[in-house]
Amino acid sequence: MNGKLLRPLALAGALILSATLGAAIYAWIARATAPQLAGTTIRQYLLDHPEVLPEAMDRLQARENARAEQAQATAQTAVGSQIQALAKPYAGAWAGNPNGDVTVVAFLDYACGYCRASLPGIAELLAKDPGVRVVYREYPVLGPESVVAARWALAAAEQGKFREFHEALYAAGSPTDAAIAGALAKAGLDKPAAERAAASKPVEGEILRNRQLGEKLAMTGTPSWVVGGKLLYGAQTYQGLATAVAAARGGK
Repeated sequence: MNGKLLRPLALAGALILSATLGAAIYAWIARATAPQLAGTTIRQYLLDHPEVLPEAMDRLQARENARAEQAQATAQTAVGSQIQALAKPYAGAWAGNPNGDVTVVAFLDYACGYCRASLPGIAELLAKDPGVRVVYREYPVLGPESVVAARWALAAAEQGKFREFHEALYAAGSPTDAAIAGALAKAGLDKPAAERAAASKPVEGEILRNRQLGEKLAMTGTPSWVVGGKLLYGAQTYQGLATAVAAARGGK
């Protein structure tokens, strides 16, 4: 993702975080200062004592960071018990060396721009490293369109045409009905068979299992990754993925 797009996204994220922290800080100050307020308002207290705001912000941020680190540590511990489920693809939803020494598990959503931005890194990794296997896990968390797209992708996997559909749909942009229809055509799917598969219990069960795996591994968004048993979150470049693969090999 280019820098021009990242800057407004980062600003939007910062504004959301500030609003969230602000509300939490207000509540924290209300509790902490309640005995001293004695009739005055919290607003007036803050106006009279603005020096408490930086301290409150720092304490709240430290607390949130500690919680996030604990959640990630717990999730990392859970990876070991889930490694077989993570590494087993649904039908043909995988790429690379079937006997690769390192498996990269990618949790993706077709409506996710950061997932799309990570695709060149995955492609370069597959092209340069013959020892890697990539397992794609459908993780539709961005709305109904994402769920529909995930169902069709798994239907494509059943016909051995996952990557063709996967790449065509991402290239089309948002996973609209028209984009999905175009990707189905480009992938050369048997559409009646794909329609039956997309509506089937096995496909529904696979999406549910992926969501359960994601919850156990503290995946709050996409893309998320498991590389050789280690968790990664967020968009990845080729270098980021290659570094994680090298670390996985070094740990064996």
